[in-house]
Amino acid sequence: MKFIKFTVAPLALLCIILACKKTDTSPTNTTSAVVPDVYKKIYGATSITSDGTYITIKSNDLPDHVSAYYNSSNSLYQSFSGTTFNGRTFSKNPNSIASQTLTFKIPLNPVEATTHASTPLGPIGVSLNGVPFFNQYAAMNAPLTNEANGFDQYYGHPQQSGQYHYHVEPLYLTTVKATKSSLLGFLLDGFPVYGPEENGVTVSNSNLDAYHGHKHATADYPNGIYHYHITNTDPYINGSGFYGTAGTVSQ
Repeated sequence: MKFIKFTVAPLALLCIILACKKTDTSPTNTTSAVVPDVYKKIYGATSITSDGTYITIKSNDLPDHVSAYYNSSNSLYQSFSGTTFNGRTFSKNPNSIASQTLTFKIPLNPVEATTHASTPLGPIGVSLNGVPFFNQYAAMNAPLTNEANGFDQYYGHPQQSGQYHYHVEPLYLTTVKATKSSLLGFLLDGFPVYGPEENGVTVSNSNLDAYHGHKHATADYPNGIYHYHITNTDPYINGSGFYGTAGTVSQ
């Protein structure tokens, strides 16, 4: 029997191999880092994720407590009169609470910044119920002297677009959901915010540094961490800027 010899050119052989190779059309796998338990205390978030470098917190900014600023048809609407923050007579502003789309991206492992940036007007952090913290100024960097008259029964209020926020102690968190010494949230630099008491003693501005914080162990951070404290006098939450490098907030 006569055998016929076939030869295949190298280029043709390569084409045959490539044609037989299965193309992987599956989507690229993405991995998500574990969210540390301390961030899961932000119970008002609509989602909390981590990429191993940043924690991303999303919120609709609807406070879970009553307010005179909810629409009267809302089950959380409650009229309010009398005194509010630091004994001021309440004077309701013309705004109403409206749902927002807020995304906070904060460092997972915050460190002190070389240059301490000033806090902006608008959100500078997020509280446990998903409501943003604002700094110690009203619009146009004016003092809160007059604006504080409009703080509701839990010391928050909405601005023109309906974005509810706290400039001062979030009274609902410190008296209903937690305590005066509890973790209350995080600023955009990733450092935690605690209430106006520590070990049963009221914290004063003189106990804190220029950024309105100090460093030591807490119940949430037994190895110690820099943290802010809320006080009842200016600057209330944050002093001369962020202690760390701020992340971002989109809205």
